[in-house]
Amino acid sequence: MKCAFCDEKECREGKDCVGLSKDTVYEGSDLESMKVSASIEARYYMQKTRLEELILYARDMGYEKLGLAFCVGLEKEARTIQKILESDFEVFSVCCKVSGTDKGEYGLERLRPENFDPTCNPIIQADILKNKGTQLNIIIGLCIGHDILFTQHSAAPVTTLIVKDRVLAHNPAGAIYSNYYLKKRFGLEE
Repeated sequence: MKCAFCDEKECREGKDCVGLSKDTVYEGSDLESMKVSASIEARYYMQKTRLEELILYARDMGYEKLGLAFCVGLEKEARTIQKILESDFEVFSVCCKVSGTDKGEYGLERLRPENFDPTCNPIIQADILKNKGTQLNIIIGLCIGHDILFTQHSAAPVTTLIVKDRVLAHNPAGAIYSNYYLKKRFGLEE
């Protein structure tokens, strides 16, 4: 599959390019998620922010308990998001440095070798939110890799609200919108 290079995108007109649509069945909570997502798109296309869509989605799915797994570097953003979400939901948040484990305990490369250097603990974050009974977990700026581990170990479905990109003000898509950067870094001409 290389859909990114397909110029026709006949799937938008109903063509089943891969022959799998008849084998795929959405049912139960998967079907409910598809219905809620389609409803939000149909009613609010280009009208709501991702945060507003998240609130609508969680509400329409009947979720009452939300979890925030956040990077300590985005604690201000996490606090603001938690305050907003607490208007409608019971919200639990857990910082990436939870449990205060030094990177040395796992033999990890250290950012600051001369000082205590705490590791992020995405599996512990997932376990804590599981124990709180969250129904949807939201990633706020977890490091690459840590976000993957959190998602793999989360008992609840996961969505990402903020992707960490320290260079581009947490807007990783910015890299592909700069023709200068694309040419200089990757040799791509737009």
